[in-house]
Amino acid sequence: MNTESIFRIAFWVLFGGMMVMQVYFASRVHRAGERVKADRDAIEREGWWYAVVRAIGSLSLIAFFVLYAINPAWLEVLLVPFPNWLRWTGIALGVFSFVLYAWSQGTLGKAWSPHLQMREEHTLITTGPYARIRHPIYLALLGFLTGIALVTANWFFIALLVVSIVVLALRIPKEEQMMVDDFGEEYKIYMQRTGRLFPK
Repeated sequence: MNTESIFRIAFWVLFGGMMVMQVYFASRVHRAGERVKADRDAIEREGWWYAVVRAIGSLSLIAFFVLYAINPAWLEVLLVPFPNWLRWTGIALGVFSFVLYAWSQGTLGKAWSPHLQMREEHTLITTGPYARIRHPIYLALLGFLTGIALVTANWFFIALLVVSIVVLALRIPKEEQMMVDDFGEEYKIYMQRTGRLFPK
């Protein structure tokens, strides 16, 4: 088995594992009786552009998966000449981000939502990774996408990472304002002692 085959397998294992984990946590929230789909308030907070970007991103991912699976020759024009050590680093980063994502989701439990919406009996989570970072799931996703971009050495995932950075840069302030509106001074104090994506 050549090195490129190892990187391709690593990609499918990491990305497939992330998809399975997201389905698992979403189903766990659903079984707890909480809403997974966006409510009206969440749609207003996120804006129509967020739904459009998600739709385009999902369709692009599906198209890439098909092309990456059959490995057409013309896909090689998107390759970036990363050295193998950097691509191995991408695997390590992907695994670390995978673990952080699982830890963060497990800590949130049924309070987690893929949308900007609050639960009826929402409590402020300040344990686990949330003791030091306000948005560890976003950090995990950015780390994961960076790892995938390195593993695949492909411009498509580099572009996906850049778009994700922009989307989160616009989304995080809205989420924090939502939390301030709901928790008030408690969240403001929490913000003072934690970092947004990295520990203070």
